[in-house]
Amino acid sequence: MLRTSAARRQLAGATVIARRTMAKSASDLVEIELPASSFEGYNLEIPSLSFETEKENLLQMYKDMVVIRRMEMAADALYKAKKIRGFCHLSVGQEAIAVGIEHAISKQDTVITSYRCHGFAHMRGASVKAILAELMGRRSGVSHGKGGSMHMFAPGFYGGNGIVGAQVPLGAGLAFAQKYRGTNDVSFALYGDGAANQGQVFEAYNMAKLWNLPVVFCAENNRYGMGTSSSRSSAMTEYYKRGQYIPGLKVNGMDVLSCYQASKFAKDWASQGNGPLVLEYETYRYGGHSMSDPGTTYRTREEVQHMRSRNDPIAGLKALLIDKGIADEEEIKAYDKKARKYVDEQVAAAEADAPPEAKMDILFEDVYVPGSEIPVLRGRISDDSWDFAKKTFLNKVY
Repeated sequence: MLRTSAARRQLAGATVIARRTMAKSASDLVEIELPASSFEGYNLEIPSLSFETEKENLLQMYKDMVVIRRMEMAADALYKAKKIRGFCHLSVGQEAIAVGIEHAISKQDTVITSYRCHGFAHMRGASVKAILAELMGRRSGVSHGKGGSMHMFAPGFYGGNGIVGAQVPLGAGLAFAQKYRGTNDVSFALYGDGAANQGQVFEAYNMAKLWNLPVVFCAENNRYGMGTSSSRSSAMTEYYKRGQYIPGLKVNGMDVLSCYQASKFAKDWASQGNGPLVLEYETYRYGGHSMSDPGTTYRTREEVQHMRSRNDPIAGLKALLIDKGIADEEEIKAYDKKARKYVDEQVAAAEADAPPEAKMDILFEDVYVPGSEIPVLRGRISDDSWDFAKKTFLNKVY
């Protein structure tokens, strides 16, 4: 059937647009070649060391890591100014893991981790202001100022858990729910090398393998569980082999692109019905275990400086951006300046917010989903029992 002149012109125009789009897409892609040392597999073929990604994706990874580091440095300053009290665990040096994972998964996937969680909460959608407000006990914090450093949540992010290793079986439970619903979503359950010897970790491994759950168990090996080196606390420090009957993968956790490629591989593996996978992200924290730990009594300053100068994830990605001609020094300085300005504004906004009101019902407002409360939440004695309808203690009038 012959086409009309108008139809031919329309087809020709569409072809030109398609070619321009393809050319633009091709020019936006960057070929990445990871070092051979990026991965080690256990009963598993390692991910490809070569892949393509968009320039904008690389730029966004850089911006995300810079914002997380600025946020953690702001938390450090606020703690030293006594505006943050209690526990505070920072992830300076470990930014590549949270950023690499988030760029590799979807918002329908779930993430759960331990108390070094600020970066993960931000990548899952919590604002810097909400995270810092939580640290300062403000009502606008992600947990209404009640949780602090160890209890942060965001859409698709289930904490920030303060009990060592407890998030691992919870992560297996999230994966059970995903399989039960019949989705192709995956659960990423992260824990540190200090938690890797917990019995519940191995119980979760066992259940996940028995039920073929779509869960990725991720050991963030920063070499020190509190003040103890992994070699002193673990008879076997190859954490990616700990699954025994579960395949494993060791990843350079100081390289955001290695973290991205490994996390994408893990997501695909688990979502395709292959069951669980154990990942070990080899990383390093520049500070101590928490703000109360100077981090210098069990390791030398030279060791920390060596890691900062040779393996920093932000500096590594910056070098790649310049080498690939994606951004120059001035553009990167502009990104850094913008991140600093943004975090400073978020700090000021968080500081200006009010703490929770001194009202008793605030203690109980998050026990149940609103509207699903039981009549009375029983206490030790009747006077300690909370009446949800009256918003007061049973047998007491305030």
